[in-house]
Amino acid sequence: MKKLSLLKKWDSLSPYRKLIFGFLVAIFIGTIFLKLPFSLKENQSITILDSLFTIVSAICVTGLSVVDVSQVFTPIGHLIILFFIQLGGLGVMTVSIMIFLLIGKKMSFETRELLKEERNSDSNGGVTKFIKHLLLTVSLIEISGAIVLAYGFSRYFSIKRAIFYGLFHSVSAFCNAGFSLFTNNLENFKYDKLISLTVSFLIILGGLGFITINSLFIIKRKKMKNFSLTSKFALLITFFLLIFGTILFLLFEYNNSSTLKNMNFLDKILNSFFQSVTLRTAGFNTVPLENIRPATVFISYIFMFIGASPGSTGGGIKTTTFGILIFYALGVLKRKEYVEVFKRRIDWELINKALAIVVISIFYIAVIITIILSIESFSTDKVIYEVISAFSTTGLSMGITASLGIISKFLVIVTMFIGRLGPMTVALAFTNNKKSLVKYPKEDILIG
Repeated sequence: MKKLSLLKKWDSLSPYRKLIFGFLVAIFIGTIFLKLPFSLKENQSITILDSLFTIVSAICVTGLSVVDVSQVFTPIGHLIILFFIQLGGLGVMTVSIMIFLLIGKKMSFETRELLKEERNSDSNGGVTKFIKHLLLTVSLIEISGAIVLAYGFSRYFSIKRAIFYGLFHSVSAFCNAGFSLFTNNLENFKYDKLISLTVSFLIILGGLGFITINSLFIIKRKKMKNFSLTSKFALLITFFLLIFGTILFLLFEYNNSSTLKNMNFLDKILNSFFQSVTLRTAGFNTVPLENIRPATVFISYIFMFIGASPGSTGGGIKTTTFGILIFYALGVLKRKEYVEVFKRRIDWELINKALAIVVISIFYIAVIITIILSIESFSTDKVIYEVISAFSTTGLSMGITASLGIISKFLVIVTMFIGRLGPMTVALAFTNNKKSLVKYPKEDILIG
């Protein structure tokens, strides 16, 4: 009877709540495993909060860390972190459905809805086909990246270590996690074009989303018209942000002795491009970020807040949300009745959702920043950087993560969690999703 009662309660939960529950269960298991002796090096210990922080950062593909991952954890500990990075990149529900398919279980409508919510898709059809494409795409990209990176690292380390480093950083990069097995992240490889560019392109592919990656194969068949509007939009906004970010980082940091000043021009461009790529979602860095210029800090807020594309391994409000709002603003200025993109009209419901995502995100970020500023002594710019980085699951830091107090660490954990699942998903999990049938009289109000 108890089992039946539990099953009924589970079935009564909305897809949003099931998704949250799945992530919480995985986080609990990971936290315990990372705290066990085989995960920690001799004479090393971490608190349960630090273990929780690390696992949440891994499964939420963020990269923020309160401990030096390379020094604290054993190879087994690194594999546990890698597993949860991959789990977070693919999605807890996606992996669960893969297991169901492998053991021959049929998927219910609710299961399909869970996958739809986790992958941020507008359809729950063709799940089996989607899973197969997903596995093939991820395997191909991550293995290719691992081989190239292993070759790159073999010039500095033994073959055995280079292979492990190659695999770890390939998965971490494609999943936009930003975890590195080096104390200063990838700063030692800022002049290594092979490693920097390989990591960059893995991040870009992971941040585009699986739908867009699959659409890219259409190029060779010269059927660009078959690209979905989502893919076109994601590619357009991503390209714009990459170019714009590279130029701005190069411009603002050109003579900064802490970052680019002592490099030749080609290396300055390489590192500016790398930071432009990693700035929105990934969390890797080839230059120290503690002393970047105020202008660079400010543009970092914007780029991190925008984040990656829908259905990807990255966070943020998403490139398509940002793009829709830009076209919406331009449409208002041109007095257009509808928002038009690539000769297609965007539904007002979609625009309302985009506006809601931005408003909810800004409100949440503002509240968390205010609380942390009231209990910590760090400068405002560093706290804002940390919170937006956590919310967008970027994982970059200006060096304050490990020094945060208990309450602040917990707030960052919650922020990473909400950022990974999406503010709308979390908000809908705790609100009434029934559509109101009541229509009140329309009234004008002055704005602007």
